[in-house]
Amino acid sequence: MITSELPVLQDSTNETTAHSDAGSELEETEVKGKRKRGRPGRPPSTNKKPRKSPGEKSRIEAGIRGAGRGRANGHPQQNGDGDPVTLFEVVKLGKSAMQSVVDDWIELYKQDRDIALLDLINFFIQCSGCRGTVRIEMFRNMQNAEIIRKMTEEFDEDSGDYPLTMPGPQWKKFRSNFCEFIGVLIRQCQYSIIYDEYMMDTVISLLTGLSDSQVRAFRHTSTLAAMKLMTALVNVALNLSIHQDNTQRQYEAERNKMIGKRANERLELLLQKRKELQENQDEIENMMNSIFKGIFVHRYRDAIAEIRAICIEEIGVWMKMYSDAFLNDSYLKYVGWTLHDRQGEVRLKCLKALQSLYTNRELFPKLELFTNRFKDRIVSMTLDKEYDVAVEAIRLVTLILHGSEEALSNEDCENVYHLVYSAHRPVAVAAGEFLHKKLFSRHDPQAEEALAKRRGRNSPNGNLIRMLVLFFLESELHEHAAYLVDSLWESSQELLKDWECMTELLLEEPVQGEEAMSDRQESALIELMVCTIRQAAEAHPPVGRGTGKRVLTA
Repeated sequence: MITSELPVLQDSTNETTAHSDAGSELEETEVKGKRKRGRPGRPPSTNKKPRKSPGEKSRIEAGIRGAGRGRANGHPQQNGDGDPVTLFEVVKLGKSAMQSVVDDWIELYKQDRDIALLDLINFFIQCSGCRGTVRIEMFRNMQNAEIIRKMTEEFDEDSGDYPLTMPGPQWKKFRSNFCEFIGVLIRQCQYSIIYDEYMMDTVISLLTGLSDSQVRAFRHTSTLAAMKLMTALVNVALNLSIHQDNTQRQYEAERNKMIGKRANERLELLLQKRKELQENQDEIENMMNSIFKGIFVHRYRDAIAEIRAICIEEIGVWMKMYSDAFLNDSYLKYVGWTLHDRQGEVRLKCLKALQSLYTNRELFPKLELFTNRFKDRIVSMTLDKEYDVAVEAIRLVTLILHGSEEALSNEDCENVYHLVYSAHRPVAVAAGEFLHKKLFSRHDPQAEEALAKRRGRNSPNGNLIRMLVLFFLESELHEHAAYLVDSLWESSQELLKDWECMTELLLEEPVQGEEAMSDRQESALIELMVCTIRQAAEAHPPVGRGTGKRVLTA
């Protein structure tokens, strides 16, 4: 039960003790026929490689010479042809198609995997802004901790900038190129190299060590790399799961056919394919578990807000992409805990991640426990001191309402209703959308139109307009009719422009089944009607309502 596992958080800090030993489906998976994996901290010994041709040798030697020559804080070094010589330089410049860059690296890996991995290791080191270079003898003879310690000594202590934080157009696209490279690397390796028990062990071990560094640049860069690596692996795991399901259906279909020699051969092939897919799935799950336990559970509460935000953004992607494996209490709790983060940018990532889940109504059953546990916190965030967070919190509450009206109490709804009078327009408009869905949207348009015709009305909006008047009067903010109209203008414009219906309610006698409007209600309707006409004519918010960064007042 999620309620028994989650601590009650008293404030908006994320300095709670992370339950790094909390179980996950991946952690509990029994890996059948688990293959021996490389030893953490040092790559396994390499197998004897075939003799290389002179052309291959020269290319690899060029790779050795070129590895690490790029500088994070200077212009790229170039070979004799004027081309970049390291992965870092190629990715930084972004002039080559990323698939071509990755394919070239894979070709080098097939020729000499140590040289290829050395280039990849130096890629991560240089992307962190470090001027040091890992040499081949260091890679083969030193533990990761020793390598990282040596690279830490190579940092420029006078400069706090590194590629992910550097200003200027040269670095503007670096982050997207960096993330794209990692995604394409896994995509291109997913059918072979990824399972060789060497490449991924080496990369994950390095990133885990870097993510635990005291150096912010190492931690930030390696965490982003690891989270994007995990996202790519989740996609591979999802595809494997789909292929396993398809293979199982094919197997069952073949088994139900007439038994014969050819049928038995076909069944054997399908069984072998299913076994291979399961072995691959186990390998991928081991990799994901290593990243999650070794990096995510430590960095989602990092001292640096941007690092925490990266973790929360990516776990939201995993839960949406592969909900069968990740949309459960073991992963959702990290998002729930981080709703209390001190920094608005992290709280914002939490809300965005949850919005992507609540948009899909099919996922609501899996979100029920989470909703019950964290609903009060989400509703309270509609009053967040940072407007961007408040707006997204209101939108999330609206999605929860859309998926299940029973999930929100009347008190929850009333906490959102009054925000239509906020001086900050985005907050007010978001609250207007919530109000529209809850009170002013027609649930059965055809039935309501038929009822209006029986009553001799031209418009079916009579009851909704009456409800709008009652809401306005009960809010006891009679001087703010223009604010209410402006809040509802984007979501309820059809209702607010139904001046014919408003006129009918004011001029005609109530028909059978309708209650006559009081003088107070008629005055309120006239005021609202005038405001809607002014809004339609002037097309701008009322005086005093803007989008500035003023603080909300409850």
